[in-house]
Amino acid sequence: MTVAILGGGISGLTLAWQLQKAGVAYDLFEAEATPGGCLRSVQHPAGYLLETGPNSLQLSDELLALLTELDLTNEIEDAAAVSKHRYVLRDGRYQELPGSPPSLLTNGFFSLKGKLNILRELLRPAAPVDPQETVAAFFRRRFSSEIVDYAVNPFISGIYAGDPEQLLVHKTFSKVAALEQQYGSVLRGLAKSGGGAGRRRIITLRHGIQTLTDTLAARLTNRHIGQPVRALLRTPEGLYQLKTATASPHTDTVYDAVVLALPTYAVAPLLRPLFAEAAAALDDVQYPPMAAVYTAYQRADVSHPLNGFGALNPKVEQPYAAGSIWTSSIFPGRAPAGQVLFTTFVGGAQYERHARQPEAAQKAAVHEELSRLYGIREGAQPVWQFRYYWERAIPQFDQHIGPAHAAADALQAHNIWSVANWRGGVGVPDCIRQALLVASKLMQQ
Repeated sequence: MTVAILGGGISGLTLAWQLQKAGVAYDLFEAEATPGGCLRSVQHPAGYLLETGPNSLQLSDELLALLTELDLTNEIEDAAAVSKHRYVLRDGRYQELPGSPPSLLTNGFFSLKGKLNILRELLRPAAPVDPQETVAAFFRRRFSSEIVDYAVNPFISGIYAGDPEQLLVHKTFSKVAALEQQYGSVLRGLAKSGGGAGRRRIITLRHGIQTLTDTLAARLTNRHIGQPVRALLRTPEGLYQLKTATASPHTDTVYDAVVLALPTYAVAPLLRPLFAEAAAALDDVQYPPMAAVYTAYQRADVSHPLNGFGALNPKVEQPYAAGSIWTSSIFPGRAPAGQVLFTTFVGGAQYERHARQPEAAQKAAVHEELSRLYGIREGAQPVWQFRYYWERAIPQFDQHIGPAHAAADALQAHNIWSVANWRGGVGVPDCIRQALLVASKLMQQ
């Protein structure tokens, strides 16, 4: 068997690595000059180490195994202990969000009425499965509007760049939805399944998360960087050939299987001549715009203790940004001594207008909001600011994702497989898990 892999992000690289170890012939094609997809680390000359993609990683078993194989365990840097604290804007100030189911009732974050609704969740019967139920509708039904406004909404906006009124619970939080069906209560299910036992270990890599994809790419023998695929052709025998943008010795290579490790908007044009219906479904997947604004201040100018991972801003509070990660609190050394570094996210499905504002306007608005919310000394200006912009950020698991997943399932019958963050989940551990699954299936053919 010979496999063509289109896309050199974490999904495609992980898949290629698994095939290479198993002795399966493959060619990996990546359009960009640097592989890695959205995993990008920038060492700025002024002394800041920035992540323009994921800012940290949850250390799943699969990710740890991959880091071990690549001899990168000595690069692992754990998040500082304060990162277990997460904050949410409520009534114009940041308050700590309860970190476990029991603390939902003992913490002062939610109102007495909200706490009673949390307790009542244990008594509410499970509803029939509705594949089109949104995240907001699910949590509103099981808990209350207060939970949706001040816990679910900021989490969805900050982590998924999404809108809980649009994202589907059975696609976004399938495990949580399953708890209701299995145990009759989400909280009871969390208690019995150990799901509320705590967060996974949060890490980065000492020289940036891009170290992972750089190392993977360097280990691959059949990678073709700077080689965008322009067309996917099918032979009369049902095999595949590729046309690349530049002359390639692989033009005549025939592939038994093709793996699409690309965003849906890049996949759709390749599939359209052969599988028009599947291409149309993939073309409908939404990717809202997002900007990350990095802002550094002198520590003495910021009165907030910054004793946590960061803070999220609920839509009900009418903020400018979705929230900020307190980068220098989580990973000391990512900013010069005596400074603090915020990574602020502007945009997503609920704030598209803000995402598309000019860079100067975004930087000024972020500074104004940070100054107001973090008690920054009057008149103090940022020591340094930088912006990174994605016109298409995170795929949305809304009403369009179901048809896209169904199309991907149908394509497997034609030996076209998909590994990407729109397929198995948006997190890096999700992408690695999906790549391992598809690699296993290919190796069984």
